[in-house]
Amino acid sequence: MKKILAIAAVAALTAGVSAYAANPFSDVSTSDWAYQAVSQLSDQGIVEGYPDGTFRGQRNITRYELAQIIARLMANEDQFNAEQRATIDKLAGEYADELDNLGVRVSNLEAKVGNISWSGDARMKWNEEYKADGSTKDNFDGRMRINAHAQVNDNTYVEGLLRSDMNFKDTEADSSTYMQRLYVHHDFGDKVGVNIGKYAEFFGQTGMFFDSEVKGAEATYTANDAFSLTAGYGRFADWNSDWNSNVKENAEYGYAQINGAAGRFAYSLDYIKGNDESKVEVYGGGLTIGLTDKFDVFGDYFKNSDAQGDPDAWTAGLGYGHQDDARVGSFRVSVARVDAEKNAVLGGYTYDVSALDALTMGASSVKFWNAAADVTVAKNVRLHGEYDWNVDAKGTTTDFDDLATVSLNYVF
Repeated sequence: MKKILAIAAVAALTAGVSAYAANPFSDVSTSDWAYQAVSQLSDQGIVEGYPDGTFRGQRNITRYELAQIIARLMANEDQFNAEQRATIDKLAGEYADELDNLGVRVSNLEAKVGNISWSGDARMKWNEEYKADGSTKDNFDGRMRINAHAQVNDNTYVEGLLRSDMNFKDTEADSSTYMQRLYVHHDFGDKVGVNIGKYAEFFGQTGMFFDSEVKGAEATYTANDAFSLTAGYGRFADWNSDWNSNVKENAEYGYAQINGAAGRFAYSLDYIKGNDESKVEVYGGGLTIGLTDKFDVFGDYFKNSDAQGDPDAWTAGLGYGHQDDARVGSFRVSVARVDAEKNAVLGGYTYDVSALDALTMGASSVKFWNAAADVTVAKNVRLHGEYDWNVDAKGTTTDFDDLATVSLNYVF
């Protein structure tokens, strides 16, 4: 089969997934009958050309080349409807030997039971955490999470994340296993989606201040990559009075977000309002700017205007590189300055350790530097490290130490 005919067939299979894309190949003109198919699939990363920038669509395609395309379809299977996924599964079975030679496990066939697909991750982590006197103690623990995605129909799915934590150093510490997330998602057309249950929520660009699970409901309207609007209401799992004296137990919050990306820019605008029991009205957002293909600057800013003194929290930093779990040797490093006042942060952060914890131990504000690094040491194995230093905590006589962590992370 000619390569150009195979690509047209794949484009027909994935019809409706991607919008218009620019022409990536010098030997495919806008007047060619397969131009739209080739440019669309190139934009999705499903087909690639040759180093000289050509596509060479008139040559015969090999089973190996077609297996590469199938592997990329499998990696993006969540974008397709039930009928398209069933076709991809059949292709994966037909080309299983070639996929195996590529190092691709046909996980959709091995891990699927009916309409349920499984994925997950595991982590082995060493880290330091603060003791009551501001000094640090060592921890060595593990975590495993198993995600179940159950496709009910073309518009509805149920997703659950089962998590288990174990402390390997403290023999008296109990392990825990619980359902971290469980929610139903339903799409109304191709622009509006609704989550109901316990789901993840993330504010800003860095995850330095607001990253948690919500027990509630939210709706998202997505116009395009440059603009999406989310509004929701519920209880945040990680927010408590240790972080913010205005936060009451089981308090409920309404929130709204605007997110988007265009070119080298990604942004978020966020608003969080507590009910009458919780004097919380936080607004802010984040911005990431790609200076080059490798360098980017990023930052977040939030203010709680309903707390005494209008406390705020901000971070700004510089990053280099792009880490990808599938690309061995890929990496990213970053360094950031963090400045946060008590009652501006509500609790919950993405980082494995953070000197922000000083805010839960009497500090009225804290300033520090943060460095983070990730590198893919083997396929689907990531080495991660963080270090917080020059910690300056105000409002307390405690001299808080620096913090560090290192972990091996596995995805499957």
